[in-house]
Amino acid sequence: MSADFFLGPVRRLVTVDDRQGHSWALSDGVVDTIGIDPARPGFSSVQVWQTECSPASPVVTAPHELSHRLTPAQGGSIFRIVTIPPDTAWNSGITPDQVQAYFASVGAADAWRHDAKAPHAYMQQTQTMDLCVVLKGEVTLIMDTSQVALCAGDTVVQRGTRHAWSNRSAVAAVIAISSHDASPLSN
Repeated sequence: MSADFFLGPVRRLVTVDDRQGHSWALSDGVVDTIGIDPARPGFSSVQVWQTECSPASPVVTAPHELSHRLTPAQGGSIFRIVTIPPDTAWNSGITPDQVQAYFASVGAADAWRHDAKAPHAYMQQTQTMDLCVVLKGEVTLIMDTSQVALCAGDTVVQRGTRHAWSNRSAVAAVIAISSHDASPLSN
């Protein structure tokens, strides 16, 4: 399924200032950097923008190529729109090999945190600070010791902890996620 199945095409407007300091739209169009997970029909991750360092330069001469990856470069950031399909659409027959293949495909094989006692097949942990906004639907944030139901308008500041997103409803949920490279948390 394509990313537009539940959300519609994601339009990206990129602005820039010219040499005289006047702002203008450098580009305006549909984002085509879309990642899927063959084991989860209806899942998509639309890479809207990424930076390679912080502070990021606002000077852009042309829209740059985006790569589909889960975690940003060291010092960088990634902004994505993720569609989470209902768990009932995929979870009955998924194998650890399929989940591992997904994490490898997004350059984050080491982010998968699955074990026999894991509360969800897609438990993950990345060295990132993720700012999340539920745009549409309902989703549950699963952590090791708790689960929190979220709906459109709810936000999450995900601070590098082990987690997964579960959709226990009958319709897709859509989340905007801005991931920023971070130092590991110390207890």
